[in-house]
Amino acid sequence: MIAVDLRQASLRFADLPVLAEISLQISAGERVAVIGPSGAGKTSLLRLLATELRADNSGALLLWQQDPWQLSSRARQRLRSRIGMVWQAPPLPPSQSVITAVLAGRLGQWSLPKALFSLLRPCDPAGARTALARLSLADKLYQPCATLSGGQLQRVGIARVLYQNPDLMLADEPVSALDPVLAEASILTLQQQAAARGSTLITNLHAVDLALRHFPRIIGLRQGRILFDCAAEAVSPAMLAELYGNEQPGSLDAEQAQPC
Repeated sequence: MIAVDLRQASLRFADLPVLAEISLQISAGERVAVIGPSGAGKTSLLRLLATELRADNSGALLLWQQDPWQLSSRARQRLRSRIGMVWQAPPLPPSQSVITAVLAGRLGQWSLPKALFSLLRPCDPAGARTALARLSLADKLYQPCATLSGGQLQRVGIARVLYQNPDLMLADEPVSALDPVLAEASILTLQQQAAARGSTLITNLHAVDLALRHFPRIIGLRQGRILFDCAAEAVSPAMLAELYGNEQPGSLDAEQAQPC
């Protein structure tokens, strides 16, 4: 089954083109890394897939064969509850406890009374502890988020998505604040949990070596367009040099996707 079907999707902020005629299909359970220089549109692509942003009128997005923008508000919220987002800088209030931050992953799946009650008395400490233990953070369960380092906050953000157990995991530079050992371990945890649950995983990474080692499929994004989309073993040094080479001014139409 196709989990993500993006068709000729473009995105502009005011008069600035951010994504241009992006088309891609990602199967359920697939693991994909998106790489490219800063400003290539990687975060905007994930926000589009998360239905936080909507493509321009000429493009279309189907998630599990459904157009989220053709659904009712209630149905779209149910669809969004199947999507988990790991942010580079997780939006965790400093006064919030780690356990509350992790349990918030399922707020979209719980009834309103259960969600409100859990804010007062966390309803599943064992589940939160298990998710944190996968990131070596079980001992931080009741600490305020304000006491954590940037890298620990990133891992709490990952734990929240693991606890959510979504069908589609989107991760935006999820290990940028971690040292190489923790970064490797955290990416492996995301991979293993996605595979165990049959979830689709799409991750933006600046660390090309991590992407090539751990993701079977690599998408190279440059100036808002897909430069290449292929298996990791097919990515050559020449392709990476072109992807990360000096930006040249000019129209987005000058970029053409390379077959692999």
